[in-house]
Amino acid sequence: MSPRKTPIQAHYPTIHEVARACGVAASTVSRAFSWPTRVNAVTRERILTTAQQMGYRPNPAARALPLGRSHTLGLLVPDITNPFFFDIIRGAERAADAAGYTMVLADTDEDPEVEARHLGKLARAVDGFLLAASRLPDARIRQAAEQEPLVLVNRHLSDLAGVAFDIGDGIRQVLDHLAGLGHHRIAYLAGPTTSWSNRRRWTGLSASARRLGLSVTRLGPYAPTLEGGRAAASDLRGSSCTAAIAFNDLLAIGALLGLQELGVDVPGEFSIVGTDDIDGATYCRPALTTVHNPGEIAGRKAVSTLIELIAGKEGTSVTMLPCELVVRASTAPARTSRPRRAGQPGTRIRSVPATPLPTAPRPTARKANS
Repeated sequence: MSPRKTPIQAHYPTIHEVARACGVAASTVSRAFSWPTRVNAVTRERILTTAQQMGYRPNPAARALPLGRSHTLGLLVPDITNPFFFDIIRGAERAADAAGYTMVLADTDEDPEVEARHLGKLARAVDGFLLAASRLPDARIRQAAEQEPLVLVNRHLSDLAGVAFDIGDGIRQVLDHLAGLGHHRIAYLAGPTTSWSNRRRWTGLSASARRLGLSVTRLGPYAPTLEGGRAAASDLRGSSCTAAIAFNDLLAIGALLGLQELGVDVPGEFSIVGTDDIDGATYCRPALTTVHNPGEIAGRKAVSTLIELIAGKEGTSVTMLPCELVVRASTAPARTSRPRRAGQPGTRIRSVPATPLPTAPRPTARKANS
């Protein structure tokens, strides 16, 4: 039996072998490829010709080092299974690819410490960061922005560049809709306390409620998941409210399902509104009334802004994108209440802690076409 042959592996010359063949330093060979204008034209031509004859293949990553560029962007999201982020990711990926960049995606698991670790680990590998719905404190975000080009998405700091949704106007549209249906006792199902958009929703809700003379109650916080919404359903059934606005669509759909499991008719006895307009909003029954946010536009705009920062253009502008209420079947006229005119006495704003939640695995979201 003949001996087993060892596969022949191709040998590619190193930068040092090319340098010896040309009688120059390895750093000169590196500059000939990375910074050709910094090498004598005759020497550069000799290096390039010799390298080609020897079959030398320069490392693209190494060539990027002198310029400090990897043509890679980092996108951090708090929950990669949440369909709200699908359009943002899609828009960012398409814009990055069109500009010749590669996108690295990281899931921070709704945890500021995990987000901070990702920032540290990726800092030397990417040219800049997109932080979508960052859970980090303001000071930590500003610190990161001093070290790397950074653009916020669905988060607003006045001294940093970003792309955000006009949440306040979206909530105003929701309350006008519910008030027109005769609801004057409304619950807000709060999301993570570290979420900027959660705070903005409550601020906008409180202001619009005062304008319309409505009573609003904040319940929670709840996990921004289907299971979090199911846990909120029992709190809603025990309240005097006739409608609820949820922090996000997953929470809203979970509450809708939970109320149905408790025998509460939606929307006959209780109306539910979400705030994302994920594809799944049209697949639950009844279909969810919610607020549409142009996520793909936000992702594209965030990438173009980040590339400008990487190129050295200074800027702290924030692009505010409009939101639009999408009325579906989960809202209906209040059964036992009458509309309250704006300015009437009786506005009441209060917060109620959530019922303690059992530990539950995060649901896996399914992307569906609308």
